[in-house]
Amino acid sequence: MENPPRTLVKWENQTSITEFILLGFGNHPELQIFLFLLFLVIYIVTMAGNILIMVLVVSDQHLHTPMYFFLGNLSCLETCYTSTILPRMLASLLTGDRTISVTGCLVQLYFFGSLVDTECYLLAAMSYDRYLAICKPLHYGTRMNNRFCFQLAAGSWISAFLAVIIVIFLMSQLIFCGPNEIDHFFCDLTPMIKLSCSDTHKMELVTFWGSVLFTLPPFLLTMTSYVYIIIAILRIPSTAGKKKAFSICSSHLIVVTIFYGTLMIVYILPKTEMLQELNKVFSLCYTVLTPLLNPLIYSLRNKDVKASLGRTGRNH
Repeated sequence: MENPPRTLVKWENQTSITEFILLGFGNHPELQIFLFLLFLVIYIVTMAGNILIMVLVVSDQHLHTPMYFFLGNLSCLETCYTSTILPRMLASLLTGDRTISVTGCLVQLYFFGSLVDTECYLLAAMSYDRYLAICKPLHYGTRMNNRFCFQLAAGSWISAFLAVIIVIFLMSQLIFCGPNEIDHFFCDLTPMIKLSCSDTHKMELVTFWGSVLFTLPPFLLTMTSYVYIIIAILRIPSTAGKKKAFSICSSHLIVVTIFYGTLMIVYILPKTEMLQELNKVFSLCYTVLTPLLNPLIYSLRNKDVKASLGRTGRNH
């Protein structure tokens, strides 16, 4: 029997990969236990904080307002978002098994991508809500009605989950022929595209423009809203009122800046060698740090949430 053509052998080798190895932080074996305990604590605190806020928003009538409706959505998103990445990473740190199937990788990428895009638009909706409340208080009640709030939230979730289907479909068409090591702690687009033997030009274009579309418009809307909010705060006559308002706004802006800043560095800026080396660190900021900070910054420092916690405690 004749040997098969070389092109056929090559093609068969290209389709042979069924799993990837997530390198994660494997180049620091002496830190595995420390990292496991650190990320375990972060995961528990993140889940507890966000679930607590969801329960309060649903159960307390005093929190049935547009602002807390969006905060409840954000907490739900952060719960799902953190659970998409951290449990898999914790299992890898504990057992040392860093393998993940190609299908499992695409599923993780789908949920991660969808939730990141949803968060961008939810943060924009929340900043617009605060802009109306502070800068246009007379129109707030009519503009931010229940129907409009629901449309904003539903639009954020549905558009993101539908858009990422296109990316996943294109990713599923790529051929991976080895090596199969992803230099990251989760299945992210850029490291996966690098491993493909296919022509990835179309995929890279879709990734870039998708990142621009789901990052820049909500970022600009968020920043514009806060500029108007800060201008309105500066007009407050009392020093105490200014300090209080600036304290809240600065906290929100820090979280928003960390989230958007690191997203743009990872997905939009040109991939220099230094940026590629720091990608894991930047990715930790928007995958681990912001879900941890959001409930602390947006809600648990808020007097209404503290009052709700007090009422819940007294009722039990």
